[in-house]
Amino acid sequence: MFKIIKKVLLYIFLIFLALELLVRVFHLQNERPNRYADDKGVEKWVPNQEEYSVTGNRRQNVGKYHINNFGFNSVHENYSPKKDATEIAIIGDSFIEGFHEDYTNSLGQQVERNLVNTTVLEFGYAGYDFADELHLIDAYDDLFDKIDYSFIFIRFTDDLERGNYEISSRLSLDTPISKAVKQIKLLVYLKDIGALDPLLQLPGKIINFVSRTKLKNEKTDEELKKEALVKERLRFKNFKTLLEKYPIDKNKFVFLLDSSLCSDEFLNYLKNNSYKYLDLNSILSDSVKPSTLIYDQHWSKSGRKLIAELIVNYSKKHFID
Repeated sequence: MFKIIKKVLLYIFLIFLALELLVRVFHLQNERPNRYADDKGVEKWVPNQEEYSVTGNRRQNVGKYHINNFGFNSVHENYSPKKDATEIAIIGDSFIEGFHEDYTNSLGQQVERNLVNTTVLEFGYAGYDFADELHLIDAYDDLFDKIDYSFIFIRFTDDLERGNYEISSRLSLDTPISKAVKQIKLLVYLKDIGALDPLLQLPGKIINFVSRTKLKNEKTDEELKKEALVKERLRFKNFKTLLEKYPIDKNKFVFLLDSSLCSDEFLNYLKNNSYKYLDLNSILSDSVKPSTLIYDQHWSKSGRKLIAELIVNYSKKHFID
C-alpha cells in the first residue's frame, strides 16, 4: 500500500513538473509588475520593470510593458513638461494602463503620433478608481499644473464606489508569500484562466449555505431596480464629494466616459456644471469590429484605435492649434 501511495505521489509530482515546464516554455502565464505606494501615498508600479502581460487562456493577447521612472507604463522615462511643447495627460485604470498591447503602441502613443509637438503622459494603473485618480492629481499638483490638458477616465459603474481616498488592499497582492506563490507559473496560469475559481469561491459558498442568506438571483425585479437606483445615487454622491475635496480646473480637465453606463442625473450634472466630457459610446457603439476583447470588457486593438482617434480629434478642435 505504501509503495502505491509513493508511486501516485511521484506521478503527481512529475505531471505537475511537466505542466510547470510547459507553461514556462510557451510563456502562458501573465507576468505582473510589483506594486508599491510612494512617499506621497500614491499607489503605482515599482519603477524600471519590463516584462510581458499575457491574457486569455491561449495567449490571446500579449503585450510588452515598460514601467518608467515615475511608476507607470510608458515610453517616456521622465515626466518633465516643457514650456515650448504641449503635454497631455491620460489618467485611469487598466483600460488606460494598456497592458493588452505593447507599450510602444499604447493608447497614449497612438494619440501622440497624431498630434504635432505634443507629448502624451500616461498615468494608468490597474484598479484605480476616481478617488485614486484625484488623489494622484492632488499629490502631484505641481506636475499637473504644468501639464496643459488632462483626460480622466471614469467608468460610472465601477469607479465611484467610495467618497474618500485611502490606500487600497491591492498592495497585499505583493506580500512575500504572494510573491513566492507567483514563482509557480502553473498556479498563476490556472488562476488567470479561472481554473481555480471553484476552489477560491468555495469558502464564500459555504458561508452562504450555513447562514442561508438570500442570493441575489432570488430577488424580485422590483428589488433589483431599487438596489440599482440606490447604487446610482451613491455613486453620484461620491463623485460630488470627491470633487469637493479635490477640485479640478474645468478648462484643463476632460472626463473620458461611456454615457451608456452613466445615469441621466450624472450626465445632466456634468452639463449643468460645465464639466467637459468625451463620450466613448459615441464611437464604440457604432464600431463594425468588436471594440472589446472576447474574454473581458477591456478594449480591443480596434477599440483603442477608435478611442485614440476620438481623443486626437477632440484635442485638435479644442486644445491644439
